[in-house]
Order: sequence, then C-alpha cells, then structure tokens
Amino acid sequence: QVQLVESGGGLVQAGGSLRLSCARSGRTFNTYNLGWFRQAPGKEREFVAAISWSGGSTLYADSVKGRFTISRDSAKNLVYLQMNSLKPEDTALYYCAASIIGRLTRWGHDYNYWGQGTQVTVSS
Repeated sequence: QVQLVESGGGLVQAGGSLRLSCARSGRTFNTYNLGWFRQAPGKEREFVAAISWSGGSTLYADSVKGRFTISRDSAKNLVYLQMNSLKPEDTALYYCAASIIGRLTRWGHDYNYWGQGTQVTVSS
C-alpha cells in the first residue's frame, strides 16, 4: 500500500502563491507517476498536473499552464505543486494521486492511490 498526505494549503489573496506538498509513505514504487487533481464545491474533480516517475516529463491542464509547476524529490518521497498567480477560480480541495500505469495520464481512473486533500482558498 501507498499512503499519500498533502499539506501546504491555505487562504491566499488573488495573485499570491502557495506550494503544496505530498508525502508518500508505505510501500514505495519508484516507477510510478504522480498527479495533482482538484475539486471545487459543486463541481467534478479535475486534473491539474502530473509528473513522470523520473521527473523528466510533465503534463498540465490548460487552466494552470504557465502558473503552476509540478516537481518531485524521489529521494525524499515528496511531490510538489508550486502555484503562482492564483485566481479565485483555483479555490478547491487539492488531491495528490499516484499511478502505476506507465504513461503520463490526466484521467483520474488511471490513478491507484489518493490522498485526503488539502484546501486552497483564493480570495478576490
């Protein structure tokens, strides 16, 4: 089993920045991809960003491209989401997820393990 725990959420004004972290524990697979998803109240969960097991490939939703950066530190079992130029529409519960599928994917059903989420609220 793999456990994922997110942290770093909070309240920030529009235009501000936050960095989310996701810590992995339990049985670790160095060859799995990691992703961030978010879900706002009353909306479906949506893909935000993903990074390959090597860190060499990334994938972003169009809505966050150029503002968010995903990275990982495999030695420390951590993955990060740096969020800059935040907008009120970025307000959501952010989830970290791990996928054992070989390809980089934006589809939630391809992810095998999920964290509990960390709340991000952006005020206008």
